[in-house]
Amino acid sequence: MIQIGNKDDLPSRLCDWGIAAAVFINILSMFLETFDELAPAYNFFELCENITVGVFCIEYALRIWTADHLYPELGEGRSRLRFLLSFDGIVDLLTILPFFFLSGFIVFRMLRVVRIFHLFRINTQYDSFNVITSVLMEKRNQIISSVFIIIILMLASSLGMYNAENAAQPGVFRNAFSGIWWSMSTLLTVGYGDIYPVTAVGKAMAIVIAFLGVGAVAIPTGIISAGFVEQYTKTAHSGDKLHDIEQIGELLADSESGFCGKSVGEVQAEFQMTIIVVLRGRLTVVALPDLLIEEGDILVISSDKVIKAAEDIRS
Repeated sequence: MIQIGNKDDLPSRLCDWGIAAAVFINILSMFLETFDELAPAYNFFELCENITVGVFCIEYALRIWTADHLYPELGEGRSRLRFLLSFDGIVDLLTILPFFFLSGFIVFRMLRVVRIFHLFRINTQYDSFNVITSVLMEKRNQIISSVFIIIILMLASSLGMYNAENAAQPGVFRNAFSGIWWSMSTLLTVGYGDIYPVTAVGKAMAIVIAFLGVGAVAIPTGIISAGFVEQYTKTAHSGDKLHDIEQIGELLADSESGFCGKSVGEVQAEFQMTIIVVLRGRLTVVALPDLLIEEGDILVISSDKVIKAAEDIRS
């Protein structure tokens, strides 16, 4: 019941939605407490917060108690330690601690929303969080390279702006690293405007750096976007292939099989089977209808009756 995501069990699902409701009520109470106009309802908001935090404490204790069911391959002590150090365990702890102390870190309760989003997964095998994780892992090298480029541009622009503006604004651009704030806001296209160049050279450099920033920020965005498209394409096509190819088998083309010298189309028509590919040595050859089968080829076939086809060939 406590583990999120078991859609087949009604009590588990009710427990999930109850925890989700407690999370959203807790967060809503935190936000409403910041409005002076709602001061008369502060006591009610505090009561909601106390009740929901109590629910979080009970859930946290139960999840520790049942950790051996979540990690059955581990012992009781190791499974509980594994849960305490897991993402869910750390999030649960961080959302409870600020209530008793560390009140300045109450924002950690927002992290529970991330875990609760598992309730809205598309299916148990492939959800949006898995897509994000897969894309970031597959594209991590490209993302790291693009971030490195941005850092280099940031440092170079900071040094260049220091040389251009130090004489005119010694209090603003005091050293090579004092322009990091300006270069960050410019390269990332935020443009706060609290630090800006006043010399002609500095303004010209700022124009070039701003254009470079637009391109630099677009690099990781394009990489991640392309990764999402690839992941969804793979998922769509992999499901079709698994559905279409229910049974596959391999047949060796030797002197007794009767395949040698015949085309793929002739063999398919004669034995009522579909040849997917032909393995020829270290090559994987597309099974075109006109392709002639040679001795030693391995035919990867698909058929509703693979075993019967093999028996017919042997006979």
